[in-house]
Parts: sequence; structure tokens; C-alpha cells
Amino acid sequence: MKITTAVARWGVGTKFVAFSLVLLLLIQAAVYGVVQVNIERNVRGQVKQELVTGERFWWQLLDQNAQRLRFGAEVVAKDFGFRSALGSGDIETLRSTLENHGGRVNATVTAYLDPQFELKATGFEIAAQDKLSPVLHRVANELGSNDLTYKIEQIDAKLFQFVMVPVKAPLTIGWVLMGFSLEQSQADAMFELSHVHIALLSKSRSVLLSSLPQELNSPLQELGSSGDLQLSDDTLVIQESAARPQVKGIDTYVLRSLDEVVAPYRKVQLALLLITAIGLGLFALGSTLLAQRVTVPLRSLAGAAEQLSRGDYSQALPAMRHRDEVGDLSRAFNKMRGSIQAQQHEIMQLAYWDRLTGLPNRTQFRDLIKQSIQASVAGGGEAQPVTVIMLNLDRFKHVNDVLGYAFGDRLLKAVAERLAAQITPEQGTVARLGGDEFGVMVEDLDAHAATHIAAQISKAFEAPLRLEDQTVDLSAGIGVASWPMHAQDVDMLLSRAEIAMYVAKRKTTGTQVYDPALDSSSTQTLSLLTELRHAVEDGQLRLYLQPKLNLADNTVVSAEALVRWQHPVRGLVPPMQFIPFAEQTGFVRQLTLWMFEEVAKELPRLRADGRPLRIAINLSTRDLLDQEFPAKLDAMMLKHNAPTSAYCLEITESAIMDDPERAEATLNRLSERGFKLSIDDFGTGYSSLAYLKRLPVNELKIDKSFVMGMERDESDAKIVRSTIDLAHNLGLSVVAEGVENQAILDKLSELHCDEAQGYHMSRPIPLPEFIAWRAAHLARTGA
Repeated sequence: MKITTAVARWGVGTKFVAFSLVLLLLIQAAVYGVVQVNIERNVRGQVKQELVTGERFWWQLLDQNAQRLRFGAEVVAKDFGFRSALGSGDIETLRSTLENHGGRVNATVTAYLDPQFELKATGFEIAAQDKLSPVLHRVANELGSNDLTYKIEQIDAKLFQFVMVPVKAPLTIGWVLMGFSLEQSQADAMFELSHVHIALLSKSRSVLLSSLPQELNSPLQELGSSGDLQLSDDTLVIQESAARPQVKGIDTYVLRSLDEVVAPYRKVQLALLLITAIGLGLFALGSTLLAQRVTVPLRSLAGAAEQLSRGDYSQALPAMRHRDEVGDLSRAFNKMRGSIQAQQHEIMQLAYWDRLTGLPNRTQFRDLIKQSIQASVAGGGEAQPVTVIMLNLDRFKHVNDVLGYAFGDRLLKAVAERLAAQITPEQGTVARLGGDEFGVMVEDLDAHAATHIAAQISKAFEAPLRLEDQTVDLSAGIGVASWPMHAQDVDMLLSRAEIAMYVAKRKTTGTQVYDPALDSSSTQTLSLLTELRHAVEDGQLRLYLQPKLNLADNTVVSAEALVRWQHPVRGLVPPMQFIPFAEQTGFVRQLTLWMFEEVAKELPRLRADGRPLRIAINLSTRDLLDQEFPAKLDAMMLKHNAPTSAYCLEITESAIMDDPERAEATLNRLSERGFKLSIDDFGTGYSSLAYLKRLPVNELKIDKSFVMGMERDESDAKIVRSTIDLAHNLGLSVVAEGVENQAILDKLSELHCDEAQGYHMSRPIPLPEFIAWRAAHLARTGA
């Protein structure tokens, strides 16, 4: 208990020092662990290499000894006296010659055999001849028939190295066989020169020759093909030599002391530990001094901070007289004292309330629905439904266009007041979701039961609104969806209520309860909005670029940015499966902002080669009608230090004509900020030339249907030619999309089209591939 109390009373300084020391210890322990692992790996690798080298060295020793023996045998075979004795059949002379020459090369066994490898004479005691005759006959057979340079053979408990050379006159008339006893001194020399032990064992596991001490003979008998031999004071790494015909019937092992190899590394580890200990001491001392300089003045502020935490802002802080960082901190506290309440109130208003109507906004509405669902689940038993009624005003855009935005704002206030009058707090919660969309949350009523509230709202709109001597008739499309009947979470519930609302507006049915039959692919599509939100948050979206070619000089000066969705389960989702849905639900605004931010982040990479590049991004109707859209782009450009001149905004004619006045206002604000504007799919909409002239556009993009039909349809070719001439006369540049082959590209160049885009140059490709493609294009064309 005392220990717990002491720990609880630790100050910031003590915790800082303790945390720093623990962190440093953990780092050093990790470093030590990494060093230990690497030492183990390096030592094992070094030992393995030394074993390979030692094994090679042992066989080289045997090869050299065999060469010496063969030289001695060849001397015997060519000796005149020996050959004379062969001719006379004098066995004693043969034996004497074999003994003399064998002694000169320290051969233990010398023998003469006839061409059939039968023993005729030996240079050792005749008493042993009968015993060794079968062995020598077999060794000679193996040397002669297998074309071996030497043969290791066990005789009794010793090992002998045999060589054999022919005696020719000029045909082979016999063989001289010499044997060399493998001694302990050779194994010891092997260890002294290579620091690798050698051990030769018979198949019965008896030790025939070893450079290891005599007391290790017993453990040697248990050796396997590889592994470690654990001794009391050392560890030997074992490797069995590959079988060779020269040592048939004998197992050869090379062994290396692991501790000898590790010893130098242990010194490095000890030095590292010493450095760590010194570092810990210095670090502890420095951390303690630094902590004291910070914590001592802070303690004097602790009491004043407690007053602030209780909401008492009347007392000035004692550190106000200080002219250092602590004084700056106390003055900051005093400023906070006067503004924190106002800021908190302002933050809550901005985060959860609609400023215009005073109603809850979408964020608070979503939170309220979520809380209601959680409460229903936590209540136990059968979950009580939570229903959302979503409505969108009809003809509100027309009211804005005719009577102005100020009147529209007052109209929205009046609608909010009428809804609040119809829906009491006991019945439900009214919220403004944005624009001319409102929502009502009703608890304990399912969708069908809530239709009477929807009908009540619809009936309330039958009475016209009178504002400033203007009478306005209003109606609304109303969608109804209920949890858990139609959705499993709050986002899906809002999405399905919105879908039902848009169906109601499209069918002019007034009120529409959500039904899966409203969408032919409801199981997939209705979950799409939630998945799209996750796609943006989880980084599932991919930026693709399709290059545009400047036809005047064949350079790549711009590209169109496109979004692709790499779904973790469905794979690469085609744009047509989620872009229309995003436009329908309004989520396309988040996709547009994602595109702008992604391009802004990648712009330095795209311009890293020093060549200019403009990125074109498509804007939807909802982007143009969002009056805050230009301000959002301002913040984004400032955040990433991205120039507006690096963007070209492509707008379809249909998007402009949905609300010409508001679209024109938004486009003017974007143009003033330096964005290049382009009319996309030109020729497929209904805009008049007079209206087109009013728009602050810089570019026309000819629809691909006309460009692709240029080769086979003269009418399409005339439309393309006329559009290019029209654009140039208006001072606009022209982009042709849908270029599928070189013939179309050449034709566009003849018509003085400015830029071309299409699969003939490149399909939309990921950003890294686009950078590589552009570099390859430059290398190929020099442009």
C-alpha cells in the first residue's frame, strides 16, 4: 500500500526521468538483443565456413600425401634393381627394394602385385603376409578398377592410406602398392593449421583417428551427421564429410569450437554493456536536471490551474510577473480565462446547430439517432424502432432564382418554424440537414406508423407561406425509413431515408416509405454509401491519370484525374457502379474534395522533372451548387501550398443548366481564384451560345461521341470542325476526347485542335505508371 501511494505521488519530473530511463533501457535491450541475434547468426555462418574450409584442407593433406607416396612408388617401379629382380624372380631382392624405398617415404606397407592384383612380394615381415594378403588384394582391386588416386583402409585399429602405380615394360607387368599409416600427429597438424578438429570413425563407431583429447572418444561415438556436441566447457559444431570412394566404410567428421569463435564477439558485447551503463548514468543525471528546471515553476501554477478547472477565472496567476516561458504560460491562462466559455459555446453552436434556423444540424441529428438506437438496444427485450423522416423542398431553387438568396434564407427559417410547430419535442426531433433538406427523428414508431406524421407535415405545407408581401406555395418530397426494419446502423438509415426521399421527389408521390424494390441492386447499392465513406477513410480510393497531348508540339502538358475504388472484397469497382450513386446521394462532394487533396499532395511528384503539368478534375452539379465549395478549395490549396493554376475544372453543360444562376456565381468565384475552367462533353447539352459567352470558361472539351465518329460520319466531322472554329473565335482552347487511333489524331491536328485525349495515347493509369509513361514519351519523342 505504501509503495502504491509513493508511486501515485510521483511528480512529472520523476515520471519523466523514470520514463526516459525505462525507454532508454528498452532501446538498449533491443539493440543488445539484435546484436546477440546477429552475433549468433554470424558465428554460425563463420563456423560453417571454417568447417567447409577445414574439410577441404584435410582432403588436400591426404591428396598431397598421396602424391608423395605415388612418387615413391613410381621410383620403385622404375628402379633398375627392382626390375632386374622381377626378371629373375628373386623375391628377396624384390622385398629388399620395397623396404628400402618404402622407408625413404615413411611408407608403412609396400607390396608388389601381379597384373591380376595377386600379392607377390611385400616390404614387411613375411609372418604378416598371409593375414594382409586379402586386404591388399581388395585395396589393389579398388584402386585399379575405380581409377582412384588413393584409398584409405582400416587394418586392425589403424588407418592406412594406399597408393598404387603400374610397372610397365612397356605393357603393365605388375603393380607397386604403398601404404602410409595415418598418425595422430597428422590430425594434430590439421587442427594447428586450421583450428578445425578431424575425427574418423568406423562403421562400428570406434574412433580410428581424432585430433580431440582422448577423453572425448566416448562422446565422439555418438556423433550424428550434423549438429552440436555439448561438452562441459565448450560446444563443438559438427559436420560430416560427404562420402568419398577413397574412404569407403569410414565416417569423416570435422568439428569446430563454437566458444573460440564467439570469444571476440563477447568482448564487443561487454564494451556495449559498459557504454550502456555509462550512458544511462549520464542520461539520468541530465534528465533529472532538465525535469527540475521545468517542474519546479510548474508546481507554483498547479494551484492556480485548479481554480481555472473549477471555473473560477477571477484570480490572476502568481506567475504573471515572470518574463520567461512560465510567465508566457500564465498569461496564456489568463487569456483563456476570459474566452474559454464563449469559445466553448461557439464551438458547440458550430458543431451541432444550424446557424440559419437554430435547429440541430446533420452532425447532431446523426448523433441523436445513434444514441436513440443504442438506448433501444440497451433497454433489453424487443428493440423499439427509430424512424427517420427526411424531406426536400420542391421548387426551392426556383424561389432562390426569382426572389434571391436572402428571401430563400428567410423561407428556410419559416419552414423550420412550421416544422417545429408540427412536431413537438415529445413527438420527435427536427433538424436541418443542409440546403433545403430537413429531417425528423421519431422514436418508438416504425416507418408505416410514422407515415401519419409525414402526412401531417405534408398537410402543413398545403398552406402557402407569406413573406414580405410574397406568397409562396411549397411542397416537399418526403422519405421514410426505420431502424431496424430498413437499416442496421445510423449511416445506412440516413442513406435509405434519403433514397426514399429522392424517389418521392422523382415520382411526385409526396411521401415514400423505403422499399428494397426501389433499387434493382438494393443489397449492393444501398450499402454502397457506408462503404464509400469507409473507402475514403481507409485509403481504398486510387488516383488514376489519363494524359492529354498538346497537338502543336506533341508534349504532355495536362492530364485528367479519375478516381478508382480498390474494394478489399469486390476488387476494383468500376466507376459506373459508384459514381452515379455518389451523385444521387450527395457523397460525390466528398469524392471531389478527395480528388483535389490527392492531386495537391502528389503535385510535387508530378512536377518533379521541372515540366509544367495541369490536372483536370470533374465537378458535379452538387459541387457547383455548394456555395462553400470555393472556400473549401481555398483552405486546401493553402494547406498544401498548391497553385490554382495547376488545376483545370471540367463542368458538364447539364450540371450548369440545372441551376444556371448559382452555377455561374460559383464559376465566377472559382475563375477569380485562378482555376482554369472547361466545359466537358460539349455538344451534348442545351446551353445557348449567349449563355456560354457569359461563363468565365477557358476551354471546350468535345464529347467523345463526335470525335470517335469522325472517320465514318461526315456529320460528326463537321460538328468537330465547327466546334473548334467556334471555340477559337471565342478565345477558348479545345480538347478532343475519345481519340482511338492515329487517323483521328492526324485529322484533329489538321483542324488545329489544341489538345487530344484517348486510348490511342494511353488509358487512365495509376499515378506512378503515369510518371513513367510521361518520361518514356519524352525519351521517345523528345517532347
